[in-house]
Amino acid sequence: MPWTTESTRTAYENPWIRVREDRVIRPDGAPGIYGVVELRWPAVFVVALTDADEVVLVTQHRYTTDTLSIEVPAGASDGEEPLVAAQRELLEETGLRAREWVRVGGMDALIGVAKAPEHVFVARGLTGALDRWGTGDSDAPGLTGRLRGPSSSQAEEGISRVEAVPFAEVLAMISAGTIRDGETIAALALVGLWLGRFA
Repeated sequence: MPWTTESTRTAYENPWIRVREDRVIRPDGAPGIYGVVELRWPAVFVVALTDADEVVLVTQHRYTTDTLSIEVPAGASDGEEPLVAAQRELLEETGLRAREWVRVGGMDALIGVAKAPEHVFVARGLTGALDRWGTGDSDAPGLTGRLRGPSSSQAEEGISRVEAVPFAEVLAMISAGTIRDGETIAALALVGLWLGRFA
């Protein structure tokens, strides 16, 4: 038996999310309450690949967990077409642009408590300055390296590091628990399947 919604009310909302509380009949026939977080706009995730088979990663402070998190560039689409939003997020979070864009799939985040659709893109043919704060200049083909502080958009989001890491090393970082963001892991899995890395 499916879930049945008897009534719904908005418990909280802001420009980015809405939290609703539904009175429901559960699949076993008993009444209950279900809380759902709805994102206003779908999210986009960008797995940017250098010509040297590196993945561009950002390190940022996450308020929700009060930790530094290593992730792929991502963000809300804010009403834009997903591809346009993905291009904007890559530029804002890394300072990079890409010549080639491919949508490789979609996901739903925290499906037990949230309505949060997501789009995953691969970006290749990267150009621009890849900042490796404190790690030296990039030698990735097509990219220049420089050391500097974060841009205003990076500072606003708490991004403290941008770096390119070999794809195989990124998988090892997931295995070791260094990369813990579930959506980043899922996005990398989709791209790995698309690239035929897990066959």
